[in-house]
Amino acid sequence: MENRPNAIEVHDLQKSFKKVDVLKGVDLEVKKGSIFALLGSNGAGKTTTINILTTLIKADGGTATVDGIDVAKQPSKIRERISLTGQFAAVDNRLTARENLKLIGDLRHVKDPLKVAAELLAKFNLSDAADRRVVTFSGGMRRRLDIAMSLIGKPSVIFLDEPTTGLDPEARNDMWQTIRGLADGGTTVFLTTQYLEEADQLADTIAVLHQGKIVATGTANELKRLVTGNHITFSFTSEDECHTAKTLLASQYQVTANDAVTLSIATNGSTAQVAQLFIQLRDAHIEPAEFSQVSPTLDDVFLKLTGSNKKEK
Repeated sequence: MENRPNAIEVHDLQKSFKKVDVLKGVDLEVKKGSIFALLGSNGAGKTTTINILTTLIKADGGTATVDGIDVAKQPSKIRERISLTGQFAAVDNRLTARENLKLIGDLRHVKDPLKVAAELLAKFNLSDAADRRVVTFSGGMRRRLDIAMSLIGKPSVIFLDEPTTGLDPEARNDMWQTIRGLADGGTTVFLTTQYLEEADQLADTIAVLHQGKIVATGTANELKRLVTGNHITFSFTSEDECHTAKTLLASQYQVTANDAVTLSIATNGSTAQVAQLFIQLRDAHIEPAEFSQVSPTLDDVFLKLTGSNKKEK
């Protein structure tokens, strides 16, 4: 992944609306063929960033390129290379799925738009519903059609703003598979999401936008390491055994008694330290009845970095 060229480069991006500074010097890079997720609290500037990169609005300062093309200087060339799928499906309810796809094909001047429509209908499992009016579609079907329409003309970069908002769990999982398929096919995917699990599942790289700046960038695992340690929970068969274990471990670790027979021990998350806990208990002839390990989540990371558990919608 690191050896791939960048599909998107942003340096010191700035944008204000009246007297409100929304972007205060955003820097980010997105590798070709990767899935990049931008997270942020309400008003952090995620949608503003996408709107600048897709030429819908102009930045006040800084530079941004897509496929090496300057967004501000050559917006028409940018539009030829990208697609944008917003939070709400931009489909015509009065038309069928096939008609929606053909319409976009005509507008993009593709050769044989009906053939392209048929291929996309098959790709997105919509062939059986091809000639139904979109008004009869479920939310997941409408979303798949919306992304299918975005792929006409084979854009090199696709921007997905909250792609699974309002979808049920099954439809959301289907959409995740679709997004993975786009990246596997070489398309660069830039997405925003209010679901941190979604970023964890999908993104090769995640950036957290807070108060107009990128405050952290990395893989999901790299970001999780920003939150100190893991917790190991031990359950014992008796109160006496639990008390003995607490006395043994409290001199070296932060130990919390969850109840009379359960302890929670804070660790640094390393395999060596976790193994040492078991060795100490074994040497003291104490055998836990059960144990579990709780690792930091992206929610924990988000809360630490932004001081908020509210995700942008």
